[in-house]
Amino acid sequence: MTYLLIKSLHLLFVIAWMATVFYLPRILVNLAESAGEPVVQARLQLMGRRLYKFGHNMFGLAFVFGLTLWQGWRVFPQSLPNVASGMHWIDAKLTLVALLLAYFIWAGRMLKNNAKGAALPSSKALRWLNELPVLLLLAVIWLVLAKPF
Repeated sequence: MTYLLIKSLHLLFVIAWMATVFYLPRILVNLAESAGEPVVQARLQLMGRRLYKFGHNMFGLAFVFGLTLWQGWRVFPQSLPNVASGMHWIDAKLTLVALLLAYFIWAGRMLKNNAKGAALPSSKALRWLNELPVLLLLAVIWLVLAKPF
């Protein structure tokens, strides 16, 4: 029961974080396309800042519950199983999650730099970059479900 509760909370916060990972670059696209419209730009900057903060909070919670799933068996061996004993899929998953986090931070820095007057890449380039986390998430999901190695 404890294991399923922790796993459910981990998944909930991962989903919330991934929503921010997908939407923050979309705000950047809208910022790039609304150049010369200060009212729209101000609203998008506000939305982006709030979304970025929310995303950091969701990542933090997902991290805590994920860490509990990964290493919690050391503290609570009767309640939590060792989910990655002798398996290396978890290493690949954590590497991809680190890449997703780096992408999220990169998008947040682009937002902050744009607020200071820095130019954004073209909306077309930002649209292409917006697809990268989908591919990374697909690989994470495959690793978690298939546990290939």
